[in-house]
Amino acid sequence: MNMIDRQSRLSFLALALLSVAGAGLGWAAQGETTGQGADPAGSRPSAASSGESAAPLSAVAQLGKAIFFDQSLSGSGTMSCATCHDPAHHYAPANGLIVQLGGPGLDRPGIRPVPSLTYKIATPAFSVGAENPAEEAAEASPMAEASGTALSQQATPVAGPMAGQPVVKADAPADNAVPQGGMFWDGRADSLEDQALGPLLSPFEMANPDAKSLYDKIRTRYGARLAALFGNQVLDDQSMALSEVGFALARYQVEEPSFHPYSSKYDAYLRGQVKLSAAEQRGLALFDDAKKGNCASCHLDKRTDDGQMPAFTDYEFEALGVPRNPAIPANADPRYFDLGICGPQRNDDFAHQPQNCGLFKTPTLRNVAERGVYFHNGVYHTLEEATRFYVARDTDPASIYPKNPDGSIAKFNDLPETYRSNIDVIDAPMDRKLGQPPALNEAEIADVVAFLKTLSDGWSDDKAGKTTAQQQ
Repeated sequence: MNMIDRQSRLSFLALALLSVAGAGLGWAAQGETTGQGADPAGSRPSAASSGESAAPLSAVAQLGKAIFFDQSLSGSGTMSCATCHDPAHHYAPANGLIVQLGGPGLDRPGIRPVPSLTYKIATPAFSVGAENPAEEAAEASPMAEASGTALSQQATPVAGPMAGQPVVKADAPADNAVPQGGMFWDGRADSLEDQALGPLLSPFEMANPDAKSLYDKIRTRYGARLAALFGNQVLDDQSMALSEVGFALARYQVEEPSFHPYSSKYDAYLRGQVKLSAAEQRGLALFDDAKKGNCASCHLDKRTDDGQMPAFTDYEFEALGVPRNPAIPANADPRYFDLGICGPQRNDDFAHQPQNCGLFKTPTLRNVAERGVYFHNGVYHTLEEATRFYVARDTDPASIYPKNPDGSIAKFNDLPETYRSNIDVIDAPMDRKLGQPPALNEAEIADVVAFLKTLSDGWSDDKAGKTTAQQQ
């Protein structure tokens, strides 16, 4: 097989992105057998309602798939990407642990809940300000970039979610200089390719001791495939070989439809295939109401002008002031604080700017009802608790935060006082004062939760009868 040139990579990736950003339709899952590293039988999510067949994975994506499921690439020899990003659970953990256990002995806890890998392809690179890059659409193989292969034509631009939907919220400065984009809770990786390599070297995840150790494993198990795809010279350059591994993992996430199926009931509703129940419809109205839930100011829920399905995130960063979670082992040290952009896992120039401390990226709400923990520290375990936090944080802080030794309320206790001015106290529903009625009552919270449950992928037409019967 000849080395893939840059034009082919760009064109193929652009087409793949167009296919998922177009109408947001799902595909029927197609299994393939690639030996060790293939996903276990029955682990792929169910097909979406369109009934269309998925295109076969490219050779690069097949390599990425094999690596994604390969436990031998971890320090323990028993952990793969799929261990924490289970296809049967929307590429999120299969358990309800707040933080996952990794490391050489699978006994070292992480510091944040593991996010889902679904719907990551539209995430722009980290930036500050009103910017809408289509980074992944222009992603080429590192070897192709290094070789300087000329492009005879530009890749097709990607519309819809790739273009972004910037929203200026009440607490944003006049120039909208808001951190946005990037992978992980703190945005420290700019692309799927960059993100993919991080866990392989993280001491509390797959825990390879260093890049050389990982490279040796990759060369032994996948050297022939790397050489066939990218040229023999890739094996002579450790950095380039690992970059191609990241590229292959990214291509797998782009091409494999189950990473972005758009197969929820809400997607079907937007296509006119089903009606929402009365409770779900009320919840949607509250979700959109700027004076009630105001959820849609960050979790964008409408089709774009060109018909693309909503991302349910604006990719921006917020400081919400959620209570400290004592169940995270790192929090046993009272001097330790997870400051999001400001560390502990990020240490660039942005990490040293006080206005960024305590800010975490707004996650998508797609499949949110399938998660076991919520927020960057997993402090809540139900959607009801998470929704109630937003409306009670300021009106009834005693119901949210613990007490200090002197009996006062330890409000915003998971952020040092010097950074608490970064917390959003302007946007509804977090703009209310102590003792005021919450923006949502308990019945309204239940309606919002009913709507959030419509965002779970895997809805199908055979459920329509039951749904219709429940709309009374």
